[in-house]
Amino acid sequence: MKILQRIVIGIVIAYVLIVGIFETTLGYSQPQFGGTLVLTTTNENGESFDRVLSSLSANDKLYVRVNHWPRMWYFRTLDNPKVRVDIEGETNDYLAVDIEGEEYDLVQKENPAGIAFRILTGFPPRHILRLDPVLECSAVLLWL
Repeated sequence: MKILQRIVIGIVIAYVLIVGIFETTLGYSQPQFGGTLVLTTTNENGESFDRVLSSLSANDKLYVRVNHWPRMWYFRTLDNPKVRVDIEGETNDYLAVDIEGEEYDLVQKENPAGIAFRILTGFPPRHILRLDPVLECSAVLLWL
């Protein structure tokens, strides 16, 4: 019985280490490739922070999903939903909206995360933000 207990504990420790290494590596390297964007958030002091995220789409709308345990960018976005998004060198302002219900289910269905990815990230709680474009005031005033 003790040997089985030690094996199980060893497996759990190894798994936690694998998740920790994977999450840390992604957090520091922030790899950019096709389908990623750079989200710029600001904290209460006005400091800006960039985070590379995978972009998702459903019904011609832009979304990002919290896929990892490190999620400070998500909490900053909830505190200040006015964000900047850079997609392939084009930067625009957006308003981030936390979604749930049917819209959440639709985005999940159209953008599934594979089980291997979920295992590597340690099954973190998932949230999805819709990024609504913000129109510039000057463009709106021209039409008035």
